[in-house]
Amino acid sequence: MRILVTNDDGIESEGLYVLASAMTAHGDVVVVAPDSEYSGAGAAIGPLHLMDPEVHKVRFEGVTDAWAVSGAPALCVMFARLGAFGPVDLVVSGINPGANVGRSVYHSGTVGAVLTGRNGNIPGLAVSQTVEGFGVEGQGWEDAIADQKWHSAAEVASVVLSGLLADEHDSAWAVNLNVPNREVADMKGWRFTEVGTLPPRSITSVSLEPHPDNADAFRVAMEWGDAVDMPAEVDTGAVMDDFVSVSFLSRLTARAPTADTKLTACLNGLF
Repeated sequence: MRILVTNDDGIESEGLYVLASAMTAHGDVVVVAPDSEYSGAGAAIGPLHLMDPEVHKVRFEGVTDAWAVSGAPALCVMFARLGAFGPVDLVVSGINPGANVGRSVYHSGTVGAVLTGRNGNIPGLAVSQTVEGFGVEGQGWEDAIADQKWHSAAEVASVVLSGLLADEHDSAWAVNLNVPNREVADMKGWRFTEVGTLPPRSITSVSLEPHPDNADAFRVAMEWGDAVDMPAEVDTGAVMDDFVSVSFLSRLTARAPTADTKLTACLNGLF
């Protein structure tokens, strides 16, 4: 088993180091991660005809094969899937500081890396961990994640991966794992969950504020709402109630349209 470990926080992220170390128990690990932060990049690979992406080797404690890519995590996985770093059997992405649940699943670079692998029939596990206080107001990000229990998320991820590898699957799977920022002994347990409709805390509104130095420019001010209360059956509710959340993510598929739609009539009138 050759495991590609990546993330969206960059090659120097502590969560990446801890996760890569834990994955060495399951196979040979190659680290391929962005050379800077790409949080919120989703499954984007960027405009390759303009980017001229670069790759360089890096020293990575405990792993002999590690690379930094000047691009998003999905691009790292795409290059790996196409053979740039040798064969890859599995993608593991994380550990992301901050839960990737609800609507944030659509935009998460951590999850996007796994979805990109699955598009090439490579299974994957995305690993995220809650951050106390959300780290969005009145606190620097480095301070917000200073007490992250990375080891707990890595331990849970290792157990989850063991089970996934032991099971039989019809096709490549994409699993979204969210872990409370607690010691494992202090977690309430685990749940299979649906993807919720809301993240733990949402931006409620944005407004444009004039830039002091440019009359034609504006800054975007964002207002954050309160923490949401979601049922334990969905990922947001489970992880915020100190349960480990495990979600199997489906592929994007087309739904059958209803018969006799106005769209059908419009298109029939054109052709």
